[in-house]
Amino acid sequence: MTTADPLLARPRLSLSGGLSALRRQPLLAVLTVMVLAFHLSTGSFLDPANLRGIATDAATLAVVAVPSALLVISGYLDLSVGSTLALGGLVAGWLAGQGQNPAVAIGGALVAGAVVGAVNGVLCCYFGLSAFIVTLGMLTAVRGLAQQLFPLPLSGFGTGFAWLGGARIAGVAAPVVIAALVLLAGALFLALTPAGRHVFAIGVNREAARLSGIDVRRTPFALFVITGVAAALAGVIKASVLDSVVAGTSGSGFELAVLTAVLVGGVALTGGSGSILGVLLGVLFLGCLQNGLTLLDVPTFWQQMAQGSALVAGAALAYFAPRATR
Repeated sequence: MTTADPLLARPRLSLSGGLSALRRQPLLAVLTVMVLAFHLSTGSFLDPANLRGIATDAATLAVVAVPSALLVISGYLDLSVGSTLALGGLVAGWLAGQGQNPAVAIGGALVAGAVVGAVNGVLCCYFGLSAFIVTLGMLTAVRGLAQQLFPLPLSGFGTGFAWLGGARIAGVAAPVVIAALVLLAGALFLALTPAGRHVFAIGVNREAARLSGIDVRRTPFALFVITGVAAALAGVIKASVLDSVVAGTSGSGFELAVLTAVLVGGVALTGGSGSILGVLLGVLFLGCLQNGLTLLDVPTFWQQMAQGSALVAGAALAYFAPRATR
């Protein structure tokens, strides 16, 4: 009788398990205190209209944070998502401005995102180059390409294209519905699929995973492609909401927001651990922090300092929390 490899054991979904995981999230307590503090300070933070605004603003972050978290769990990262977001929005906006059907415009953007992700994946997963160096270089290269192809701001994409950012589905904003579906898909992928278990195994010990018969290149390569597609989709959503895209500024700093949400949400930068629940809390934390500081009329540079501090705190939490539980 053989003993199953613990790296490949199937996670179990249950109500008690979900509640237990929720209780193990220290960010939940921090988020609760912060929300109460902002409401007491502003008197309007918990107003339904403001909460809907937070959810809508955080939706694009959630769409990219989920596949980015899976990538980090597998031991990689993608710092080019901000530039890919800009490229996706520009491609979709340009196609819509040329009179193309919105579905064609969105499809073109997703293809562009997939190409960026595939380049990252090939260089990192098949050639063994550093994901940090490759995606940092792609951040600059893709931004430069976007500015070369679209030197002027784009706007006026038409009512059909605006549906993605402005429509409501059962009373809920379309971007929020998209983000919820991405979060659900990510959670089910990790919990119920062999590939989800492979993601953890690769992040824990790449060589052990390879010796267990796992293709340690194909899975993270696919995650790079999915992350690129998600970033492009986020760019389409932003372009739809704003009805404009600027190559030089769209998505600027977005990669740091994604990384902050992932790390604050408890995903270890060294790979091998993390959860979609934690990512959701990280996204909500950043959304509430930015909204609350804006309501309090805090200057932009202080908001940037707060986000940077959150990134450092998230990295520290991801490093020390597992050791505190040993």
